[in-house]
Amino acid sequence: MPAEPPKPTARRTRLTPEREAELYEAVLEILREVGYDALTMDAVAARTHSSKATLYRQWKGKPELVASALRHNKPLSLADIDTGTVRGDLQAMVCRSDKDRMEKDAALMRGLQRAIHSNPDLHRALRELLIEPELAGLDAVFRRAVARGEVAADTPALDFVGHMMLGAFVSRPLVEDRPADAEYLTRYIDAVIVPALGL
Repeated sequence: MPAEPPKPTARRTRLTPEREAELYEAVLEILREVGYDALTMDAVAARTHSSKATLYRQWKGKPELVASALRHNKPLSLADIDTGTVRGDLQAMVCRSDKDRMEKDAALMRGLQRAIHSNPDLHRALRELLIEPELAGLDAVFRRAVARGEVAADTPALDFVGHMMLGAFVSRPLVEDRPADAEYLTRYIDAVIVPALGL
């Protein structure tokens, strides 16, 4: 009996960086308009003149597409920063975003909070594609700082800098009803994180 021919495997289509950026921008627009739960792959396909098959080939599903769009929307990765000091690296991280963009990003993340709690796949995708790369970048910042003798390796606050930065983004809108803009985050870094690290 002749062997069956191999079944074709799904091939990931290469998108140009420009096309990928268009798709991500459309995803974020829809997300701002209707929220995560009402965002559908059909809506993204229609808005971007794509086929759903293309979207599913490129991203496994809605959680991965949304997380990838949020990741792409970040103006700067921590991995790209090395000013030579911890304070400089942290300041560079928050100072390269304009105020309007930071407000939009903060509103987007607030809108996603409920969806994150009720959707384990979204939570997982955000952790894998957005949070873990940022934590790895932060870890690299502090490994360099320890290597050059700027921060002691046993500094207790090293384990909590990520928590502190996230806390700044989340708490200001709750406490002051104002977004955590670059000016606020600059003061926060100098008043809270730099002293906690013993700098």
